[in-house]
Amino acid sequence: MSQISMHAPIGDLTISVEDNIIVSLDWGWAQEQNTNTLLQDAKSQLNDYFDGLRKNFDLPLEPPGTNFQQRVWSMMEQIPHGKTITYGEIAKALGSSARAVGMACGANPIPVIIPCHRVVAANDMGGYSGDGGVETKRALLCLERVLL
Repeated sequence: MSQISMHAPIGDLTISVEDNIIVSLDWGWAQEQNTNTLLQDAKSQLNDYFDGLRKNFDLPLEPPGTNFQQRVWSMMEQIPHGKTITYGEIAKALGSSARAVGMACGANPIPVIIPCHRVVAANDMGGYSGDGGVETKRALLCLERVLL
């Protein structure tokens, strides 16, 4: 596995690649850094996103997860920059429960790029499993100029 770390406004992030496909984005700094073209591109796209210059990512992703999680993550990738959708709306579309959708959001191994921060509760922000919790979610939504 190759990985590269970067500083971001929401904390240090580490992007990991296997077989030239992104499999995770984690909080923290990896001890071993072995970069490649895809990792450099991902880092550049993330920097552009945090600088407000990019709204969509163009990266090969393959997050490991169950069929249900994959379906939820696929729906999250369709949420436009600067927009939100509720856990309940995704649940309804998938014939599931809002709680199950929330669990899938929390298991998202490629946050920010697969924008789980754009999924909110019906009456509030909902949770966020990344470092900083709801404050990080709020910061990402604020970056996208979402008003809740």
